[in-house]
Amino acid sequence: MLTGMKRELVLLREAEVRQLLDPAACIAAVEQAFTAYSTGQAELPAVIHLDVPEQQGEVHVKSGHLKGGKHFAVKVACGFPGNVALGIPASNGLVLTFDAATGVPSALLLDNGYITDLRTGAAGAVAAKHLARMDAARVGIVGSGAQARFQARMLAHVRNFHELRIWGRDAQKTQACVDELRRDPALPRGCKFQAAASVSDAVEGADIVITVTASREPLVRPEWIKAGALVIAVGSDAPDKQELDVGVLAKANRIVADSLPQCLRLGEIHHAIELAAITEGQVAAELGEITAGLKPGRQSETEIIVCDLTGIGVQDVAAAALVLERARAAGAGQPLPL
Repeated sequence: MLTGMKRELVLLREAEVRQLLDPAACIAAVEQAFTAYSTGQAELPAVIHLDVPEQQGEVHVKSGHLKGGKHFAVKVACGFPGNVALGIPASNGLVLTFDAATGVPSALLLDNGYITDLRTGAAGAVAAKHLARMDAARVGIVGSGAQARFQARMLAHVRNFHELRIWGRDAQKTQACVDELRRDPALPRGCKFQAAASVSDAVEGADIVITVTASREPLVRPEWIKAGALVIAVGSDAPDKQELDVGVLAKANRIVADSLPQCLRLGEIHHAIELAAITEGQVAAELGEITAGLKPGRQSETEIIVCDLTGIGVQDVAAAALVLERARAAGAGQPLPL
């Protein structure tokens, strides 16, 4: 008589996830995920967006599967800015993984959005690794929330910058961000930190510009972008969000997407195409084509590159699978019979 296989789900909370998912490993996993996606080795459905307008809340549901992987995943990420006044984080979320052979739930990662934050920072680092000048010294970050911190910390793994300027709408919060990063041992030694008085002060002269806001109107103008700069656009993860003036993309020598089909629906590329500032044909590559070696990274010291990172589900799959693999090896987490 045949007996059923054991069905068990592992519950992991944020503290455990943080211990199991270190920045360097996350960067490597996300880089491999980009390669898999752009070489046809991943399944990626469209993003589900849900707005909760009465609270200015937004919910993103992303999922994906890396072919040959042991798990597929579904991630729910929430952003509710009003939470700050309640004394709780604005970002929340969880990741649910499933056994790719049976469809049985394998793990529930109650990470409170940590995986989303870290893998988003990792994507910025992967972009910088392949597209920024090797001698990139000045970094300008537009936005002063949690993701500004993650981008700075992850960038330090791939570039030894010596100046970081941060702009945010709230001067007090911006200064708090700067002070926190100044104390962070993960940032390059001897780096100079500055709270910028304006967006232009943060961007002008920067070798790497990273935008991490929820803006619905352009913040970064083309005349502020220097020759040889890399612009990494992170915040525009919904159709109505926009951080870059479309002239920034028109000025770029090359434009890179994390997922071209997705960037045609949301992010900076779709705004520029919609306003006829660029054509779809001007998007030179997906980031995964570059990590796979199918297309070149930076080709000159003077070219301006824009990388549109809208966030794709395979990043979550790769990070969550790494957490689960390490959890099982360490015997971490709480097993729950199904």
